[in-house]
Amino acid sequence: MSIDGPLVSTRRRRAAASLALAGALLTAACSSSKPPPSDPATPVRVALAGRKPVPERITAVGTVEAINSVAVKSLVDGQLLQSAVRDGDEITAGQLLFRVDPRPAQAALAQAQAALSKDVAARDLAKAQVDRYQPVAAKGFISADQMQQYRTAYESAAASVKVDQANVDAAKLTAGYTDIHAPIAGRAGRILVQPGNLVKANDANPLLVINQIAPIYVSFAIPGQLVARARAAHAGGALRVAAKGDGMEAAESGQLAFVDNAVDPATSTVKLRARFDNADQRLWPGQFVNVTLDVGSEDAVVVPEAAVKAGPNGSYVFVVTADGRAQQRDVAVVRTVEGESVIGKGVAAGDNVVTDGQSRLVDGSRVKVADDGSEQARSEASAADGARVEANRKD
Repeated sequence: MSIDGPLVSTRRRRAAASLALAGALLTAACSSSKPPPSDPATPVRVALAGRKPVPERITAVGTVEAINSVAVKSLVDGQLLQSAVRDGDEITAGQLLFRVDPRPAQAALAQAQAALSKDVAARDLAKAQVDRYQPVAAKGFISADQMQQYRTAYESAAASVKVDQANVDAAKLTAGYTDIHAPIAGRAGRILVQPGNLVKANDANPLLVINQIAPIYVSFAIPGQLVARARAAHAGGALRVAAKGDGMEAAESGQLAFVDNAVDPATSTVKLRARFDNADQRLWPGQFVNVTLDVGSEDAVVVPEAAVKAGPNGSYVFVVTADGRAQQRDVAVVRTVEGESVIGKGVAAGDNVVTDGQSRLVDGSRVKVADDGSEQARSEASAADGARVEANRKD
């Protein structure tokens, strides 16, 4: 056997190992020189933060109340003969509502008139006697005492006539109560007593309830610490109040009519009341509505409500910087008015804030401003998301 065989085999193994090591180093070098994944710009929509006068408003939940409500009752006893109104009718002031049997009142009136006629005749007779005996008494043919009796009889008869006249007037008034008329204009409720039933004067149960719908009141309460601001604004002129209920297409506009004179210690609130014309009767007694009271305006920085997002540390927005990056900023939202957020701090007028696409952003992300409603922008946003996912998967 030749001794060259083992030596050759050993050299071959060493050469193969050297080649494998060189291949591994080359592979590592190629891997280290691979370019990093790209950082595509995220399409977003933006809006300009602006400064403008913003209404200062107080919001509350209110209750609609009828400006007038009348429980119609009978003022005489008797049988209800007729109902001239139906459930839910629109009522005008002075309209006939019910008729009570007038015959007992008419009989009482006739009796009072008869008594009046009798006493008028007695008075006239006494007056004639005074006129007849006055000249005779002056000549001394009858005593002064007898003449005084004639005068007293006349005065007594005249007083009886006055009493009878008052009784006649009262009987006429009672007879007039048999026709029950509407004291106010409004809307009728349900008829509570049907014809044929007996009614009593000033009974506990009314015949009908009328609510005045237009105009109408809305009562609400505000925190006690805001009453000074509301009173100061009210002293400067009429304050606008808006009320909107469920199912209402638009808010009704009215004016503040009343501020209570004390704070309720149980709730620490103050009651207010607003008056609404309610010409279309959209507000209904007993209805709950959302009330907005305008107490002035202030100059403030505003951004669209969609630009503000809620995070673990509070509200924030993304602002697009000059180099095309998204900068996350914490903001203090004072309030929201008509789709715009009033910003106390964190954003200045003129800043571009992101209104759509915030879910794909982090602080420092590159952004591309897209037009609202652009199909291309949505496609680019989807492509950017896909590229980012693919890059993360390869890493």
